[in-house]
Amino acid sequence: MLGQFSSPFKLARKGIMGMNQRNTCYISRYNPRKLYPLVDNKLKTKIIAQRDEVTIPALIGVVRTQHDIQSIIPLLHKHSGFVIKPAKGSGGKGILVITKQQAGLFFKPSGAQASEEDIKRHCSNILAGLFSLGGSPDVAVIEALIEFDSCFDGFSFEGVPDVRVIVFQGYPVMAMMRLSTAASDGKANLHQGAVGVGIDIGTGKALHAVQFDRPIDVHPDTDRPLRELEVPHWQRLLELASNCYEMSGMGYLGTDMVLDKSNGPMLLELNARPGLAIQIANGEGILPRLKLVEKMIAQGQKLNPLERVEFSKKEFAR
Repeated sequence: MLGQFSSPFKLARKGIMGMNQRNTCYISRYNPRKLYPLVDNKLKTKIIAQRDEVTIPALIGVVRTQHDIQSIIPLLHKHSGFVIKPAKGSGGKGILVITKQQAGLFFKPSGAQASEEDIKRHCSNILAGLFSLGGSPDVAVIEALIEFDSCFDGFSFEGVPDVRVIVFQGYPVMAMMRLSTAASDGKANLHQGAVGVGIDIGTGKALHAVQFDRPIDVHPDTDRPLRELEVPHWQRLLELASNCYEMSGMGYLGTDMVLDKSNGPMLLELNARPGLAIQIANGEGILPRLKLVEKMIAQGQKLNPLERVEFSKKEFAR
């Protein structure tokens, strides 16, 4: 594992990439600024995903104006569960998950109740930019609730686990699964206390896990051994992640995927500035993998998404 207070020299020897290097050598170099709206806005991401036939959660509706809020409740009553999120939100802020309805009330994963007025107020706050990047006016995106695969029972607390795959020039180079906890309030956000589990690119199996950057062996709320974690449909998930390169035009991005019980792997969102904690979860630096891909490209090798996935599974397996 990487020590919490390792020296810069030790980190460099392990191939660990820092924030400045990520920003200068990869994000600025490989992500055209003009394309950022495609990934910073979840609604625009859904549009290009539908265009390229990338599997995504179904879109129930979009709230664009205060007037829309009044008419959205009858639509929501047609769905037992749904998710309301800000199109330009980040870090899981402003996401409201409803898992069931009963007697005119909406219920969150924790069992907490929400009234129609609570739903309207939340949508109004989203429109006002309370959760958006820079506080700019926003729209509320309403999606179908994901029914996560039962194979993840005991690996997550209340929330839906997701898989972050770093894709560089179309090559899946590193992956981790983010598991919600009581500390993270059911959100798959590592900074809020979710568990990060490094995933072997070659097999989809767990390598080791961290919470608050410290190694752990079992889920803090369920005591399920994290070594038992294995992501199903791994090949399909990597192919979807690889396809996001052509879909978005972004050379260095994070793809956040979920696994639905009926539909398999689905793209949740894209991130043009993926964090670096994935290296801690994997116990390994990402730089050697990025350098290998750059070397491949410099040699003129051009592979399709399936070929890129096979290359990554072979070269980056643990």
